[in-house]
Amino acid sequence: MVELAAAAAKSTSAWDEPGTLGFFVVFGMGIILYFVFRSLSKHLRKINEAARLDASRSGGEVTGTGVAGTGVADTAETGAGTRANASRSERS
Repeated sequence: MVELAAAAAKSTSAWDEPGTLGFFVVFGMGIILYFVFRSLSKHLRKINEAARLDASRSGGEVTGTGVAGTGVADTAETGAGTRANASRSERS
């Protein structure tokens, strides 16, 4: 039994090292995430376009879509965002 463990410890195969397997796992996850994020952005673009079309049909306007960190809050009750926050963020 000890001889078997010693023979396994002396193996020079690249697959016996955790670095190789870990690299392939992380690389595979990166490839998968690339396609997931690409699909996510495609779906978000569709939703954004649908919201703009819906707002243009109803006569309202969509504010703050697609721009993160502008401080524009689109409320469902009024249909228009708070313009004070938008103008304040444009100045800074």
